Amino acid sequence: MKLLHKDIEKDNAGQVTLMPEEAEDMWHTYNLLQIGDSLMASTIRKVQTESSTGSVGSSRVRTTLCVCVDTIDFDSQACQLRVKGTNIQENQYVKMGAYHTIELELNRKFTLAKKIWDSVVLDRIEQACDPTQKADVAAVVMQEGLANLVLVTPAMTLLRAKVEVTIPRKRKGSCTQHEKALERFYEAVMQAILRHINFDVVKCILVASPGFVKDQFIAYLFREAVRQDSKILLENRPKFMLVHSSSGHKYSLKEILCDPAVTARLSDTKAAGEVKALEDFYKMLQHEPDRAFYGHQDVATRSRYVRLVDNVRDNGGTVRIFSSLHVSGEQLTQLSGVAAILRFPIADLSEPEDDSSSDDE
Repeated sequence: MKLLHKDIEKDNAGQVTLMPEEAEDMWHTYNLLQIGDSLMASTIRKVQTESSTGSVGSSRVRTTLCVCVDTIDFDSQACQLRVKGTNIQENQYVKMGAYHTIELELNRKFTLAKKIWDSVVLDRIEQACDPTQKADVAAVVMQEGLANLVLVTPAMTLLRAKVEVTIPRKRKGSCTQHEKALERFYEAVMQAILRHINFDVVKCILVASPGFVKDQFIAYLFREAVRQDSKILLENRPKFMLVHSSSGHKYSLKEILCDPAVTARLSDTKAAGEVKALEDFYKMLQHEPDRAFYGHQDVATRSRYVRLVDNVRDNGGTVRIFSSLHVSGEQLTQLSGVAAILRFPIADLSEPEDDSSSDDE
């Protein structure tokens, strides 16, 4: 998704202009749209024409309409998004108040206006427009003296660092210069990993090389992690996966991603964090029910959910928004859509509230 323009006032009213660039962007757009929003986009309209002789015909013209959103229809299989609403701006082809359907298209911009842009929606835009937020796979493709660190998104690979260090050949009776150069090389690659990989987003780091370069690097990496007490590396050690590549050049990434073992490992990285969170919740619900709570249908309005999200974040909690198109989101929907793992057990939280108790709080 590309953010072309953003104009949001202090009262959180305003508009943004976006351009969807890939199918996944339609899913983000679907989540941005709400009934009552104003949507401006290019669309096709069938219009009637009358000639000088009085004969009536029809033609299809492309025009720009602005509608007040009334119905949102998302086809998850085809990633097609249709928005129905009434025209709210004068147009030579469409009368004010006329009903029209706009089908949003890839690589065609649209402008969305809201009376209130809440924090959840703004986070969604940031996530959709920042390619690094989609890159839940990273890869270090290396050979002696050369390493390419890339982030992998559903649509592209982003080169984040290229490390080149001259490695002298081993000499008879002395390997000191060779070993020192290798250590400088491994150190530079380690620093690139720490600088460019967001371990909160990335679920898997592929380390690939011909021969044993990858194995020697990983041995160095975690030896240094222990020596330096690098908790971020030690805690994320299970995310590293060693694979073979024919070289340390970026083009070798294609063969790596076609490896069946890699494909199996990456098959669900995008929602791995959400799946783990839901598993933790169900375990908590089974073993410590006083620390696991889920919502009810009467927590209905979006504004209450937004306040809940903001309050949790303000108090240092973690909020995960699940995709309803993933199995983890489907499971959460069975619990009425919202669930929480508490820091402390609250035994009577699920008891019915007594109206009279509010006077004592």
